[in-house]
Amino acid sequence: MKVFTNPTQERQVLVQAGPVQLAGNLALPVAAQAIVLFAHGSGSSRFSSRNRYVAQVLQQAGLATLLIDLLTLEEEEIDQRTRHLRFDIGLLASRLVGATDWLQQSTDTRNLRIDYFGASTGAAAALVAATERPATVGAIVSRGGRPDLAGSTLSRVKAPTLLIVGGNDFPVIGMNEDALAQLQVEKRLEIVPHATHLFEEPRALEVVARLASQWFQHYLAPQA
Repeated sequence: MKVFTNPTQERQVLVQAGPVQLAGNLALPVAAQAIVLFAHGSGSSRFSSRNRYVAQVLQQAGLATLLIDLLTLEEEEIDQRTRHLRFDIGLLASRLVGATDWLQQSTDTRNLRIDYFGASTGAAAALVAATERPATVGAIVSRGGRPDLAGSTLSRVKAPTLLIVGGNDFPVIGMNEDALAQLQVEKRLEIVPHATHLFEEPRALEVVARLASQWFQHYLAPQA
């Protein structure tokens, strides 16, 4: 992966999401027009090296980013034992909705268009959350996502959606193909050759970041 020597300065924030506060890292490039809210996958956090890399690429393209922990510290401790909260798509989606509302109310971000980037189970949460704020969410990108976990909600998604899957992530390819058929919006499925679920192969994550950046930037401009 490319090393960024001068990434946009991040600052830590506490995001009020309904009744809980979630820890987050916020980056605001000068003249940003949109902010990408990240939803990490099962067992991960805002410190995910893969999501942080994608965030830095987006920042270089002039997009603001917010990476948050979807669970509180207490919930994370419970989930380490039970492993059930990471699959509670309804809970995770509600946290994203809360973070979306927080972005709309915050002085620094209230004028920015909001996009979602979801990984693994976080992609399902992003799709469900987008149906709760259809007039707010501008575009969605899923990396190695489990959109199947969004269930019947898929047909109600209004935001243009890009699904990115590794070419060697065979079970997840089928799940994304099925989800693509259910989505009733502008949509695309991109399969990255030879990549596995975590896109750990050389340059695989760079392809993901480039595709995501292009998708978000394309939908920044009003579509004719």
